[in-house]
Amino acid sequence: MQKVQLGTSDLHVTPICLGTMTFGEQVDEATAHAILDRSLERGVNFLDTAEMYSVPTRAETYSVTESIIGRWFASRPGARQKLVLATKVAGPSRGMPWVREGTGLTAADIQASCEGSLKRLKTDVIDLYQIHWPERNTPTFGQLYYDPTKERTTTSIHDQLCALAQLVRQGKVRYIGLSNETPYGVHEFVRLAEQHELPRIATVQNGYCLVNRSVENGLDESMHRLGVSLLAYSPLGFGLLTGKYDQTGTEGPDAPMNARIAKFEAVRKNRWGRPEALAAARRYNQLARDNGLTPTQMALAFCYTKWQVASTIIGVTTVAQLDEDLDAWGSQLSPEVLALIDKIRWENRDPAV
Repeated sequence: MQKVQLGTSDLHVTPICLGTMTFGEQVDEATAHAILDRSLERGVNFLDTAEMYSVPTRAETYSVTESIIGRWFASRPGARQKLVLATKVAGPSRGMPWVREGTGLTAADIQASCEGSLKRLKTDVIDLYQIHWPERNTPTFGQLYYDPTKERTTTSIHDQLCALAQLVRQGKVRYIGLSNETPYGVHEFVRLAEQHELPRIATVQNGYCLVNRSVENGLDESMHRLGVSLLAYSPLGFGLLTGKYDQTGTEGPDAPMNARIAKFEAVRKNRWGRPEALAAARRYNQLARDNGLTPTQMALAFCYTKWQVASTIIGVTTVAQLDEDLDAWGSQLSPEVLALIDKIRWENRDPAV
């Protein structure tokens, strides 16, 4: 895999990134370390985590993922130097007081979160530090509409950038990015950075897959014109696009017991658990089979080959799943298959947005 540049930064990463939000919930520490070993062995140089992980978030597992990774770094001399390490500062609490008290994302919050991540990860510097979700009111995590009456901003984008700039000056962070962002947010972060000579965002990490192509509704143009790279998360739609739920559905006695949507009620109640998302996924999965591909191969090949995507974040629970996802690299989709994918999207839109 030829490495790609993230935005205008000097970070060069593999077009596949290992996501880690399963570590500490579905994946125990020994298995997590085996997955990390295998990923590095197979040449993946990009690792993404977050202070909030593991998922689904709860007080008992808050920040556990970073600690698991930190112990892996400590037990694997030289591994840290081979990787581009990304993590995230959580946005406003959103009903999770164990993440952060208060409704904002202050400079003090950003500083404290970064220092906590550095300690847990047992590293001196974070290569890419991202705001996990916007501080301001936005339609994210399954919400469809922006409602200006819900605005409760307490820390401006300029102040957030100043806090991140302080971390860069301190040598604790190399580059910055966003996550779960809108076209407005991307433009405003870039505009203010250029106006005030503050660090420029290199990336935006948003959901992107066959059942959620909302990035293509304008955000892709913003990122392309501003030189910001997309990190695509949930390329398999939380498992919907692997085919595992095609016959069983996502709940009930026949559903896969250890799969995320089936196992966790909080996940079933969000965008990935919508009946419309499963119905659309079943159509995509059958299209893959009809063309000699596994559903996983087609879903990943879609992300791996789209011009909008710089690096695709894969999340796995076993080494075998990791190998399957990596082996899908190089798969190509014919123009006919891509046209049929677009036809399904036209008829189903983006049910997991």
